[in-house]
Amino acid sequence: MDYKKTNAPLTTTVHDLIEMSEQTGNIYETVCLISKRANQISNEMKSDLEKKLQEFASMTDNLEEISENREQIEISRYYEKLPKPTLIATQEYIDKKLAFRNLAAEKDEL
Repeated sequence: MDYKKTNAPLTTTVHDLIEMSEQTGNIYETVCLISKRANQISNEMKSDLEKKLQEFASMTDNLEEISENREQIEISRYYEKLPKPTLIATQEYIDKKLAFRNLAAEKDEL
């Protein structure tokens, strides 16, 4: 996933939860849905960052041999400047890009 192409804001914004909960009909479900998606995004971002930084890992870890690697610093700065996972997940929810279903409601209907 290319996190730079998301139209999520870089800073925290205020949203009306009652208005946002119209898709699910429940504020609690809305918050849970967004938080689960934010956790997924966070895990994806963390694994991507670890893969990129793994390329620069040295086989001999010695406390005396700490060196700065410009590429590692640039990669870390790139990820620091990205929108937070909660902001990305909230924007996906607002843009109706999240697919979700209520399994409890489906069980009741059966």
